[in-house]
Amino acid sequence: MPGSPKRVLALGLDSVSPWLLYERFLPLMPRVRDLLGRSRYGTLRTIDPPITVPAWAVMFSGMDPGSLGVYGFRHRKAGTYWDNYIPTSRTLLRPLIWERLSRLGKRVCVVGMPPGYPPPAVNGVYVSDFLTPDGAADYVYPPAMRAEIDRVSGGYPFDVTFRQDDRDRIGKELFEMTRRHFAVARHLWKKERWDLFAYHEIGPDRLHHTFWRFFDPSHPRFEENAKLRAVVEDYYRMLDQEIGRFLDEVPDDVRVLLLSDHGSQAMQGCFCVNEWLIQNGYLTLKGPTPPPKTQIEEAAIDWSKTLAWGAGGYYARIFYNVKGREPQGALAPADVPAFEARLTKELQGVRRPDGSPLGVDVRRPRDIYRSVQGDAPDLMVYFGNVAWRSIGTIGYRALFIEENDTGPDDAVHSFDGIYAITDPAQGRGQRGPVENLINIAPTILTLLGIPVPADIQGTSIDGFR
Repeated sequence: MPGSPKRVLALGLDSVSPWLLYERFLPLMPRVRDLLGRSRYGTLRTIDPPITVPAWAVMFSGMDPGSLGVYGFRHRKAGTYWDNYIPTSRTLLRPLIWERLSRLGKRVCVVGMPPGYPPPAVNGVYVSDFLTPDGAADYVYPPAMRAEIDRVSGGYPFDVTFRQDDRDRIGKELFEMTRRHFAVARHLWKKERWDLFAYHEIGPDRLHHTFWRFFDPSHPRFEENAKLRAVVEDYYRMLDQEIGRFLDEVPDDVRVLLLSDHGSQAMQGCFCVNEWLIQNGYLTLKGPTPPPKTQIEEAAIDWSKTLAWGAGGYYARIFYNVKGREPQGALAPADVPAFEARLTKELQGVRRPDGSPLGVDVRRPRDIYRSVQGDAPDLMVYFGNVAWRSIGTIGYRALFIEENDTGPDDAVHSFDGIYAITDPAQGRGQRGPVENLINIAPTILTLLGIPVPADIQGTSIDGFR
């Protein structure tokens, strides 16, 4: 309505790619199709690394991971070998958009946005995310809201246990979790006229990890299973219905953003980064080769002869064993540049079992971020455009394995997520250009009529006001 304060609703779907939303499952999603018809939409290019944490924090801060000091789900404390920690809301070194808006007196409500534990104090309500510790009671801000959230949800579920073989159980819990999340979100939406409402749903990510091989014939380990394929299709139908029920409560003057932090793709296999370091003489063990799936931190390592070691995940984090920095450093600081250049060149030459190039992308944090804060790895390494997962465990005597060492897993991440922004003035139903995830926070500020602070690195997407 004319003269009313501007308002924004951001709906976040974890790990949804353009192919999944705009092609594979759009025929099952009439409400999303209608939303796209009122929006400019397209591909949202994510950040390095393409991981839930830090991607959502980058999206809603407009700052890169180096400035935030967050590089993934696990970080190694400087000066240690195995002292790792999981980032929390307090790890972030720069403010997120709801903190900036709160200081301006704007009312905000955030549901499930990672990293969101402990829930930060905002001018409104914050419900914590899937990284909330089991049994935690302090998952809502303000604390007085917890009883209401528990009542509406019937017990708020933060995540499901996945990477297991019990797919029937995982499927049922995914549907139940997502429905409860949306019930809480709709309830909170109706409580007042929020200036910004941001919602995150982790369900699609868990769905892809568990069921990808059953709906994508191009998956290297595709299985024809009508029942499990139907789980995926029914989940996307349910997701559409839940989004539709939410949008039924949203007036036309609210700008709606549908977003994902990155995409997903079929996992082609796994590359054993520490096995490669061992075979190339950069990581030395004491004694015989341990059995498969041995955690690197449980292996006997001869640090006097070790120059580097790695950690697994969607990408490899490689650390150098530098004298004066690590407890038993072996690499002289003056030798680091030459060693890094040699290591990079050799990694880029890795070939698949069939002899074709794997396609190894080696990146240095200092080259890709404005600044490097917190505990960054020395090298970030992607294998096969992230289609091959990095395996940190050892004992395989091989560089390539088919299955994830942490349990059954069908999918990995990709760099292309999605965006849709309702556009009453122009561009309705139009596929827009590729946009960058770091530009979402300044775009939201612009939509709210708030000047973008000079310290934000992203820029508002052209054409939105």
